[in-house]
Amino acid sequence: MRVVRILGAAALALALLAGYVAFRLNRPYRGFTSGVFINFPRGTSAGEIAQMLAQHGVVRSRWDFLVARALQRGRTLQAGEYRFDRAASPLEVFGRIARGDIFYYELVVPEGWNIFDIGAAAEHLGLFPSANFVAAARDPSLIRDLDPHAPTLEGYLFPNTYRLNRQTTPARLCRIMTDKFRSVWQGLKTTANMHDTVTLASLVEKEGKLAEERPLIAAVFENRLRIGMKLDCDPTTIYAAVLEGRYRGTIYRSDLESDNPYNTYRHMGLPPGPIANPGLAALRAALQPADSEALYFVLRPDGSGGHEFSRTIAAHQAATARYRRGPQ
Repeated sequence: MRVVRILGAAALALALLAGYVAFRLNRPYRGFTSGVFINFPRGTSAGEIAQMLAQHGVVRSRWDFLVARALQRGRTLQAGEYRFDRAASPLEVFGRIARGDIFYYELVVPEGWNIFDIGAAAEHLGLFPSANFVAAARDPSLIRDLDPHAPTLEGYLFPNTYRLNRQTTPARLCRIMTDKFRSVWQGLKTTANMHDTVTLASLVEKEGKLAEERPLIAAVFENRLRIGMKLDCDPTTIYAAVLEGRYRGTIYRSDLESDNPYNTYRHMGLPPGPIANPGLAALRAALQPADSEALYFVLRPDGSGGHEFSRTIAAHQAATARYRRGPQ
């Protein structure tokens, strides 16, 4: 009977211990006042991870984390930077690190954004000041091997969704985005002049909101270039004003009369470089314009983003008079 009592007591003690451990491992804890970031470099041991978590107040004790790991020995802890901003149990903390639930910024860059748009978005996320990115993007060295005439990286920062960490610098982001452009351009398998193609594609991207119209818009610009007619592209005039820090949300006569080389109302041919970062569809349109003799297009006022295309100035003026509303 004595042995039975001893075994019963031991079983009870083990049950109580197991219950306490389960309670402790599932009990949320927060020993910090504001969110904390912890970076676990590759090769950091489980003991070092546990110590860092305890030091930052993520777990009550390093032993809590080590016990949680002991219960799930088959899972591998993932290196990276993690953000902890709420109370969590040791099992939850272990699960996050085992899943590799690392912290990252998600920078979404739509087609048609320019370097100033990208910089502003990066600053809004808290990555770095917009001006720092613009300064980095004004250095074309990352793309000079492909386009020796590129004035900046404008046009070569490929639109995409990028996952970035807190260590991402403006220069690093420029490299990531230009590497993506390189991959896309290689996939096009073309021998066309890159500088002219990307510049034309940037105009198409800014003017064409409908996918089916982009080859037509590219054709209009190509037709004008072929006959020596000015492009008269509003987005180039806007970009010129943006570069000079005087864009006021609409185009004024002074903008149209500006001698800035990007203003295609004043200068023949393509602007010195791209005015935005085109996506794949715009690049394809620039490489393969539609078979059209149109020289003009005007935006329809129905909100569709579509245009009416015309071969003659008379037809264009009639369309303009028909579609445009309000004082001229």
